[in-house]
Amino acid sequence: MSDTFKALIADKQGEDFSVQVKEMAVDQLPEGEVLIKVHYSGVNYKDSLATIPNGNVVKSYPIVPGIDLAGEVVSSEDERFQPGDHVIATSYEIGVARHGGYSEYARVPADYIVPVPEGMTTREAMIIGTAGFTAALSVQRLLENGLDKENGPVLVTGATGGVGSFAVAILYKLGFEVEASTGKQEEHEYLKELGATRIISRDEVYDGNLKQIASQRWAAAVDPVGGEPLASVLSQLKYNGSAAVSGLTAGGKVPTSVFPFILRGINLLGIDSVYCPKPTRDKVWLQLATAFNPGDLERFVIEELTLEQLPEALPKLLQGHARGRYLVRIGE
Repeated sequence: MSDTFKALIADKQGEDFSVQVKEMAVDQLPEGEVLIKVHYSGVNYKDSLATIPNGNVVKSYPIVPGIDLAGEVVSSEDERFQPGDHVIATSYEIGVARHGGYSEYARVPADYIVPVPEGMTTREAMIIGTAGFTAALSVQRLLENGLDKENGPVLVTGATGGVGSFAVAILYKLGFEVEASTGKQEEHEYLKELGATRIISRDEVYDGNLKQIASQRWAAAVDPVGGEPLASVLSQLKYNGSAAVSGLTAGGKVPTSVFPFILRGINLLGIDSVYCPKPTRDKVWLQLATAFNPGDLERFVIEELTLEQLPEALPKLLQGHARGRYLVRIGE
């Protein structure tokens, strides 16, 4: 490898904030057992927050954002990984407290790393990324809590986003009836192609009036939205139903009551993809290559970007204009 390489660097010094592609040296990378030549990364909501001055996710500057990366091991001090291995690293402190995936090279602790499953490429791994992994983890938790195809439809909120899109496709692959909620009329055909049985509006999930308990409607829900819409979903879950919650785009406060929990025995399942234990992480990535494999992954790609194109694309997630996934091509 050359002495220097390209990376997208966000820096904040006083009132000055910048996001630029710059040259870096290997000795500027953080500590870690495994040096990776990055092939691909992706764009997540947290990545967009890391590239604005008041995003409040970056621990210290300068930082190379990119909470996801997949590529080839260059060198390793850990016997679990050898040069030439194709690997995935997502979340933990990557891209917020240590340099991340928007770089031609990354150095990562071995415990953060998952082998790319057999039959999957590094490109496919990053089309999936944290968003697809979070969706798969949500579905896995619902299945572990008794979800069955005979229970009735499963609701997916925020269905055109990264987590929502993958949740729709995975549930369809597993044979579930899927109701997808979105406020984007123009994306109905996209959701049907992913496998949604029915498309419903945001107002049909939450019309602005909260009830402590309402008619039983859904066997389960995958919810990356949170806030008052989640409270409305909880009030409409069927007996013993579960909601897998991974986001808060509608807010962090959920004004619910105990009634759905004590009268219907429902479950509120918190989904954390950041510090998910490695055994679970390995298992879910294997599921994504096999039983949860949603088929044609290119359907999820909005656009493939280079490092130089990232500064223009990153704000779109904060504006709610994106659907599916932006893929970032870093190297060969």
